[in-house]
Amino acid sequence: MSEGLSPIEAGKKLHEHGEHLHEHDEAGDGHAGAEDRHSRIVQICEAVLLALVTITAAWAGYSAARWGTASRVDIAQSSTLRNLATRDDLTAISLRNFDASTFNAWFIAFTLNSPQKEAIAVRRFRPQFRVAFDAWLATDPLHNPHAPPGPTYMPQYKLPAQAQANALDNEADAKFNAGNAAALTGDNYVRITVFLAAVLFLVGIGSSFKLAGVRYALVAFGSVLLILSIVLILRQPGIPS
Repeated sequence: MSEGLSPIEAGKKLHEHGEHLHEHDEAGDGHAGAEDRHSRIVQICEAVLLALVTITAAWAGYSAARWGTASRVDIAQSSTLRNLATRDDLTAISLRNFDASTFNAWFIAFTLNSPQKEAIAVRRFRPQFRVAFDAWLATDPLHNPHAPPGPTYMPQYKLPAQAQANALDNEADAKFNAGNAAALTGDNYVRITVFLAAVLFLVGIGSSFKLAGVRYALVAFGSVLLILSIVLILRQPGIPS
């Protein structure tokens, strides 16, 4: 008679096999639970990162738009001031030419030794030029070799239009420089939005990977870019008023 398992031994083997299967099933359930836990953690991290990036990108875009507007306004004001300066400069040139013509008329009458014509020429002087002319005569230009060449070289000779033109030119230069600075600031904010767009790209492609380690790495790299973007934003001037 061949030897075999007794009913008791067979029952024992079946019991041991059942326990082995149960332990294997529990091990499989634990592994699946760990994967689900990592997946939830990664999803939470991605959601938080996405929210922060969205807010930061909105702020950077708004700041870039405001600085771009400020740049255009400053450049436009600079152009307007430059036109006003040119107008005042032309006015000053016209007055200088008129003063030169009236002085030449007086000088011709003076060389002709005609006091009547000299008086007529003097009456044509502008009041401001008359002040400089009298001051020039007081230097005795006929006998003083160190006297200025003419009334226009005297400190008393004033052209308010020329002074106004110079002031407007300086203001136009300041506005132009401010416009360039604002444009550079706007470009910096646009550059920051590029970094933030890269973070959005990393978060977007992260969901296509099944490995939690890869997604963790993408979240970590995106976080570094986000921190860099925030640091760059803090280094920029505030929003223009």
